Amino acid sequence: MEAMMETKYSLVHLTGINIPPPEFIRIAAAAGYDCVSLRTISMGMPGEIPHDLTKPELMRATKEALKETGIIFHDTENARIAEGVDIKSYEPHLAAVAELGVRHVLGNIWTPDKAYYTDQFGKLCELAAQYELDVNVEFVTWASVTNLQQAAELLRAVNMPNTGITVDALHFYRSRVQLSELDELPRKWFKFMHLCDCGVEIPTEKDALVHTGRAERLYPGEGCINMKALIERLPADIIRGIEVPHLVRLEQYGLEEHARKALQSAKAYFAAG
Repeated sequence: MEAMMETKYSLVHLTGINIPPPEFIRIAAAAGYDCVSLRTISMGMPGEIPHDLTKPELMRATKEALKETGIIFHDTENARIAEGVDIKSYEPHLAAVAELGVRHVLGNIWTPDKAYYTDQFGKLCELAAQYELDVNVEFVTWASVTNLQQAAELLRAVNMPNTGITVDALHFYRSRVQLSELDELPRKWFKFMHLCDCGVEIPTEKDALVHTGRAERLYPGEGCINMKALIERLPADIIRGIEVPHLVRLEQYGLEEHARKALQSAKAYFAAG
């Protein structure tokens, strides 16, 4: 069934966030992926290594890796909306990824000021449209837009054609979103998603939520998330991003084997009856 739908899997950069794009692309290819999602817009997190494709040397090396492997650079991140962040500063990065054929940008919201983030998201969409890019808001359990309803409200308020929503299985589950909520939304909003798994318990402390999200996600099928029911409500051709940052496994297996195990787990999970 998967082969008939030509399901494509993408390795999401957070799985090995400090690996430079050229090496990450080659690892994704070796592990059996079709695409990559790269973080080319830094979030400025402590210890984060920026992967700035506006630097000619990195751009050349990334182009070479894409050509060599045949991997598709499907989407980029993270064009976040936050107080003190100048949306115009994203333009060189958007131009760089557009040069590589990217058409999809992920962003999320880190300010509670609804009027402000709605205005800024609209401006980001206007900027992205100049490079034939769409902007897909990812709701994050510990951010300011935390669930599907809030994300949908944002898209309706902005009312632009180049918008979308990225569903991350972890945030979908931990923000207690109901599957039925997806039935009420246009399928065209959903272009790519993030797959991972987790345990049943939903932490109440932010630090615990963040820890799982950035350092201890499970392979698809290892936990409790009903990703089959989730997939059924999304477009059949949606790109399935594998996002499984897990510091212990990364140390144990190395990124290539860790990524391979995650992909094998996902395919086995969806193939099971």
